[in-house]
Amino acid sequence: MQKPTERLKRKIEKENLWIFILSSLKGEKKCGKELKEMVEKRFDFLTGKVTAYKVLYLLESGGYVKSNKSGKMVYYEITSKGKRELRFGRNYLKGLEKTL
Repeated sequence: MQKPTERLKRKIEKENLWIFILSSLKGEKKCGKELKEMVEKRFDFLTGKVTAYKVLYLLESGGYVKSNKSGKMVYYEITSKGKRELRFGRNYLKGLEKTL
């Protein structure tokens, strides 16, 4: 049986990748590969290549990030809508922590 804390960690990381991606985009534009590497380094977990791009696609279609192509590379940046959503997500997690 999987430990409850392992399941919690997996659920938070995999099913809420958006918050890690938006947080990683706060400082500057990044390509998908850079974002994947940054999530791995900064938050210490691996994400599938396809998963990261799927989340980026969904974030872009929702207006939370926008992309710009430069040569063969596509760079993503957080929008004001994405910043608001990131702020809401962080505040929600902080509030949840206080109630636990």
